[in-house]
Amino acid sequence: MIPSEYASAARDRILYYFRKYPRTIINGDELLVISGIQEYARRVRELRVQFGWTIASGVMIKEMREDESEEIPDELKAMRPSEYVLLDTKQDREAAHRWNVANTIRRQSGSVRDKILRFLRANVGRGVTGEELRYVAGDKTEWARRVRELRTEFGWPVATKSTGRPDLAVGVYVLEADRQSPEHDRNIPDDIRREVLRRDGYKCKECGWSYDEWNPSDPRHLELHHIEHHAKGGPNVKENLKTLCTVCHDKVHKIER
Repeated sequence: MIPSEYASAARDRILYYFRKYPRTIINGDELLVISGIQEYARRVRELRVQFGWTIASGVMIKEMREDESEEIPDELKAMRPSEYVLLDTKQDREAAHRWNVANTIRRQSGSVRDKILRFLRANVGRGVTGEELRYVAGDKTEWARRVRELRTEFGWPVATKSTGRPDLAVGVYVLEADRQSPEHDRNIPDDIRREVLRRDGYKCKECGWSYDEWNPSDPRHLELHHIEHHAKGGPNVKENLKTLCTVCHDKVHKIER
């Protein structure tokens, strides 16, 4: 039974239903009944774009799963394109601004990867959703692969829940700094990256820094360092990698020069 204060507007009824069942897969047919209108998908988009509710579609989850760079919770793996899920119960007040930026970049020239990087660099240190990245990419299914390439081939520190930031929600991406890692510390497969970070407890092996200590005046992040330089034949295996914060990583490379 939907309370009377939610009964007047289809969008309010949909939001009430999502908030009543957070992190629960909801079929489009349910939203059709709840909203009483055929264009319920438009109302879901309004909740996402204008009001900052992190509602993921089955389409986005499917594309993340197919790229295999993100670990998708078991309960979300079976999502169908016509299904939705509210991933975060907190409203994101900055979402409307980000979507405006996304719309501008989407219309610009350039490759999908270039547009995604522009959007991430416009939001350094702030979480953006897969739905936003997908929109910037012109709804191209390759968006998740391009994000992975930015991290593993071009050295941009794009973190997710399964690649260094377990505190993040599923489907949220953060460009942690507007800098690329050194060339010899790139090309690390995501599965190896995950293993090393977990092994090291998501802490710098030199100073012990972790994301629990992050603050705007000390915006460091974690990177992986090759013990035997990759450029000199050091392999991308967990035994040859260790976790360092950017401050310690920079110190190590200065000493090694």
